[in-house]
Parts: sequence; C-alpha cells; structure tokens
Amino acid sequence: MNLPLLSFIKTFFQEHQCKIIDESNDHLTVTLTETLDNALMNRPFYWHYIKSTGQQGEPMTITLTTNPNNTTNKGEFVHFGSPRFQQILNFLHEHEKFIKLYEVINTSHTTSLFPWLLTNIKVTYKGLLLKEELFSVGLNLVNGFMRVNMMEVLANEKLERTISHYCHSISPLISLKNGYRRIEQVIVNYIKEQDHQWSDAALKMMDQELAMVDYFFSQQKNDDQYTIEKKKIYERYNPVITIKTISGGIVYLTERFHKNVE
Repeated sequence: MNLPLLSFIKTFFQEHQCKIIDESNDHLTVTLTETLDNALMNRPFYWHYIKSTGQQGEPMTITLTTNPNNTTNKGEFVHFGSPRFQQILNFLHEHEKFIKLYEVINTSHTTSLFPWLLTNIKVTYKGLLLKEELFSVGLNLVNGFMRVNMMEVLANEKLERTISHYCHSISPLISLKNGYRRIEQVIVNYIKEQDHQWSDAALKMMDQELAMVDYFFSQQKNDDQYTIEKKKIYERYNPVITIKTISGGIVYLTERFHKNVE
C-alpha cells in the first residue's frame, strides 16, 4: 500500500518541471530548475553572484538512488529518513501543502471532471529504531471510490492549474473533512494490521533501562538527575506512531480514473 519512494520523488520533480535525464528501478537523474536548485542544493552565493552579474545560471543535475549498494551510478543514497528526502518534504510543506489541479483534456465535447481529494501522508514508527512509510491516497469526492499510490497513478498524467476548454468540474458530494477522515481510517486500519513486535521490543528495552536506573539511584530517588534519566529513557524507547499529512489537494479527473487508468 505504501508508495515507493522513488516514484514519489520522480513525481515531485516532474511536477516542478525538472528534466528527467536517466532513470531505472533504483535511481533517478534529474536536472533541477532554478527554484529547486535554490531550495535543495545550498548554493546561495552562486545564485547571488549570477543575479548580480546578470548571467544565466545553470541548475545542477543530481542522481538519487534508493539502493545503498549502487556504485555504478554513484548516486546520492536517499531513504525516508535521509536529509535530502526531508528537504523535499519541507519544500512541499512550505510551498505546496495544498494544490488544485485539472487533468488536461484536448476535446471539442463537453467533458466532466470529478474532484479527487489527494493526500500524501507520512507514518512514523518510533521505538528502538525509527521507521517511516509514505502513503499517497486519492478519494473521489462524488462516489467515494478510493485509490492507493495515487501519486504513482498521476505520475505520467498532464495536469494544469487551469481547466481545459469544454471541460467543467463536478461539485463534490463528500466534504473535504469527511473525505480526509475516510482516508485517515484506511491508514489507521493498515497500521493495526501490521506486526508490532517492534513496539514490544521497545517496551522491553525501556523496562530494562528503567530498572538499571532504579538500581543505580536506589539511595537517591529524590535526586533531580534520577528524574532526568528516567525521562530520557521514556522519550527514547516509548513506542509512538504518528500520522502526518505532508501535502494534498484537489485534483479534477475524468471518469476513467474510477477504474483502471488507460
């Protein structure tokens, strides 16, 4: 159910008009736009110099790989917790948390576009280790039809911020609030079905470390340091699952998306 990381990253770059130079099932090479070069590559002095001299800047080309053993392409290894991926999430959060897009239709006939609630959600499992999963879910706000991996579905579709000629949008029958609740419940049900031995392991380790602190501070349990150490252990090992919406929006699509995309 969770969205493959590389598919999400590819869609992100495509939606921001970056040129895909090369790709495989575990790597992606793209030429950035000036906007994303500024946001991701930490070259403020370069761009300041370019602007001050009136020159045309050259955004960088980068290769990202999800394979830690990939030495052929010499790409930067990226995973859910990597700094580069967090940069991408932060950019979405700051600049495009909510969007409205329309499927591009070249037609001379009246065509209906149905509203879909698109949500990109990150689930974080914190215990002994940190694990993250990314989900992209779409919900048709007219008939309630739901698709998972929605970003992957839309990756090769042309979407614009303005509606095409001869097209009109259908009014939603499901509110955004109720739509989001439906999607959230799907994520919650997915989490409940997972193996949560990681949580038991974290609680066991927490109990062991708390017992050790109790032993060392057996004569000083009123000591402030005793309280501090117990708090640190609790924060480090107490298992927590968080659900966070990274970005989302309304995407208006033709009825073919109710079934399989052609």
